[in-house]
Amino acid sequence: MGRKRTDKIVFDTVKVLDAGAKGVSVAKAPDGKVIFIPNVVPGDVVDVQTFKKRKSYYEGKAINFHEYSEHRVEPVCEHFGACGGCKWQNMNYDRQLFYKNQEVYNNLKRIGKIELPDFEPILGSEKQFFYRNKMEFSFSNSRWLTEKEIQSEEDYSNQNALGFHIPKMWDKILDISKCHLQEDPSNAIRNEIRQFANEHNMPFFNPRNHDGLLRTLMIRTASTGEIMVLVQFFEEDQAQRELLLNFLAERFPEITSLQYVINSKANDTLYDQHIILYKGRDYILEEMEGLKFSINAKSFYQTNSDQAYELYKITREFAGLTGNELVYDLYTGTGTIAQFVSRQARKVIGVEAVPEAIADAKENAKRNEITNCDFFVGDMKVVFNETFIATHGKPDVIITDPPRDGMHKDVVEQILKIAPDKVVYVSCNSATQARDLALMDEMYTVTRVRPVDMFPQTHHVENVVLLEKR
Repeated sequence: MGRKRTDKIVFDTVKVLDAGAKGVSVAKAPDGKVIFIPNVVPGDVVDVQTFKKRKSYYEGKAINFHEYSEHRVEPVCEHFGACGGCKWQNMNYDRQLFYKNQEVYNNLKRIGKIELPDFEPILGSEKQFFYRNKMEFSFSNSRWLTEKEIQSEEDYSNQNALGFHIPKMWDKILDISKCHLQEDPSNAIRNEIRQFANEHNMPFFNPRNHDGLLRTLMIRTASTGEIMVLVQFFEEDQAQRELLLNFLAERFPEITSLQYVINSKANDTLYDQHIILYKGRDYILEEMEGLKFSINAKSFYQTNSDQAYELYKITREFAGLTGNELVYDLYTGTGTIAQFVSRQARKVIGVEAVPEAIADAKENAKRNEITNCDFFVGDMKVVFNETFIATHGKPDVIITDPPRDGMHKDVVEQILKIAPDKVVYVSCNSATQARDLALMDEMYTVTRVRPVDMFPQTHHVENVVLLEKR
């Protein structure tokens, strides 16, 4: 059977009304259905060509602009539009904050259906570019050419690329010359690796055929100025590998940690891989209020260091600790929040499912000479039970910072059983946060809400909520 043909409908002079989920904007078609349109700004008036029709919505793209929104700005990045990263770069920053705040409010109201206090003002990020401390780039020998490149007269016979995946295309990589997300020398490191690899005929990875040498590049930076570079090779070729790594070490002596991995499995995730230190040490140090945190290649750490500090300060303020409290920090990761609040608490118990993260947490606590934090490994819904609480004590305050899926319902039930006076809920997904808050509504009142923008130029937003026992 052939593929079902989608009739491409064109809607004329459509006003873009709102910024929707996943960074796309929203308009209304004449038939009342919603149209999702990328790369436009609320207030734009456009002609839209649809390329997908569903029962209740269309997906389309703007093919002509009649009016530009007053909130529109010129994107600073040459890759805007082709790269799926900073989808809101064409919208001024105040307006980005407005829509992020609105998304949190709508989710808490519509999904949570709970009574809310007035929101505290969303905390914007001082840095709106070059704020990320971790970037991952992919090598590919089947480069994605933009429309502009195809129409130009330039010779693109070299198909090697080092950059980002094109949205919804797992095998196409957009070659990136300057990314505005990570501070120098991130761009220089990436560009010089590409140039050196091309000059020495090092094969870039082919995701379809599953061959090639160079697979991915990870760069981590810290506010302390330390830098980690990890190159992932698909196969071992000692001569080529050492040639590239020696070049990097000489060209960028400021690299604190130079590592590599040989990974010939189907996917390029690092978590089950043996990572080999080539030069320097196998971690970099991040610092916050005099506390030092070691970050290794597999560590989870908030990707915006400066704004993570602000987020943790709000979390600590919401917890309102006096020095007498027993605090549980659920989904503690490498224990950064736990250690950050430990000076104001009697004791902090951190729980996390990833064993390496807990090893990091213990190591960091030792480095920071913190003696009132204990860390435990285990799947939250299994570990966090009556026996655990009987052993470690009933918490006065629970801080929880779960992954995007929110908390498992068994964890929510357990919190309700323990019934601490306060729960501080940090979330990177206000939709799942709202679902969890609704489950806790009978016992807890939401008394404070403050969204925090960790990712300028994107639609992502964190949110901190204080729940107090009714």
